[in-house]
Amino acid sequence: MSQSPLEIRHLQTLAALADTGSLAKAADRVFVTQSALSHQLKALELHYGAPLFERNTKPLRFTQAGQRLVGLARDVLARTADAEREVAQWVSGRGGTLRIAVECHTCFDWLMPAMDAFREHWPEVDLDLVGGFQGDPMTLVEAGGADFAVIHDKPARRAGVVTEPLFAYQTLAILSPRHPLARKTMLEPRDFAKETLISYPVEDTMLDVVRHFLAPRRIKPRRRNVELTVAILQLVASGRGIAALPEWSVQPYLDRGYVVGRPLGPKGLRCELHAAMPQSLAGKSYMRDFIAEVRAHAPG
Repeated sequence: MSQSPLEIRHLQTLAALADTGSLAKAADRVFVTQSALSHQLKALELHYGAPLFERNTKPLRFTQAGQRLVGLARDVLARTADAEREVAQWVSGRGGTLRIAVECHTCFDWLMPAMDAFREHWPEVDLDLVGGFQGDPMTLVEAGGADFAVIHDKPARRAGVVTEPLFAYQTLAILSPRHPLARKTMLEPRDFAKETLISYPVEDTMLDVVRHFLAPRRIKPRRRNVELTVAILQLVASGRGIAALPEWSVQPYLDRGYVVGRPLGPKGLRCELHAAMPQSLAGKSYMRDFIAEVRAHAPG
């Protein structure tokens, strides 16, 4: 076999592909076109004489050869990140500021562990949460009121602001086990028409289930707004309505049968979280490390 063609960029591509399960999303994460990413993978497959993943599968599935290279990628990239972080700290010091804003009521389940891990790496970076739920965190970043924002869906471009995909997740319909709709294997938009949707007190445009599932079919159920996830689940369990929440935020309640979850549509409702940050901070070593920790602590 000829000399290995593996480079750091190939390992980053393989890791991104494993994390996202999609060629398009992986290309977005590593900042190349989908065509360029496909060319990288074909070159690797030609070199090793074996396919790295199964074509036309969703989510994407790696072959045995692909799984081995993904394992290598994760190991090498983790070691590289450790070394680069230490060098950056030696050269430029550990100081900095990272103020985080979120427009997601359920983000803290994975955000807090990511912040804890980051503090161990960068103890002298001033890490803080911008107080309260933020309805427009992009504007906050743009105005200098936050250094990092967690945002639903890919935002429109704004001058001086850089965005990156973080991870994808599934939103489930949440019902009482005794609800008639719980007998269904999945829910359709029309199932919500005569129901009460119990949700956080935000605009319709900020709810995944409304924006991506109900609004396109012009379904507008009654709304009941509740601040806390546990209160939403209590109302659902008592038959006061149904909800739609990220799977990670309700998994313990699903596991013990307090409520049940059903996919939204035959393919489920897959949503994405993105990060926004000032262009001046996007390349900072501590910012890159924080993004890596967020992805490492992503649910699922």
